Amino acid sequence: MKLLLDTHTALWWTAAGSPLGDDAIALIEDPENAVLLSAVVIWEVSIKRALGKLDASTVFVDDLLAGGAQPLHVTLAHAARVEHLPDHHRDPFDRLLVAQALIEDATLVTKDTALAAYGVDVAW
Repeated sequence: MKLLLDTHTALWWTAAGSPLGDDAIALIEDPENAVLLSAVVIWEVSIKRALGKLDASTVFVDDLLAGGAQPLHVTLAHAARVEHLPDHHRDPFDRLLVAQALIEDATLVTKDTALAAYGVDVAW
């Protein structure tokens, strides 16, 4: 199974005392699953860190990759798919992650259950 980490999931995966759900932890730690780390996550964290809205480690990407996450680049197809998503959610980062999950046939690991309205598989 392919798993695509939402931003909060990626941040919490490397955090001590993580509030990740038991199902999310089991899926992420299952060696049979591929854990994808989208460039969208890095983009969102970088913006929020620059604005002073997030205090995240500057090496969290290295920690995620060392933990087995595989990078997922944003493609033209991912970006174009956003146009065809219904207006269930306004967050542009989440909308692009949904588009990636749909195109990559991945389960989106997120606490945001509202994203399931897009027809994407969601796990928490």
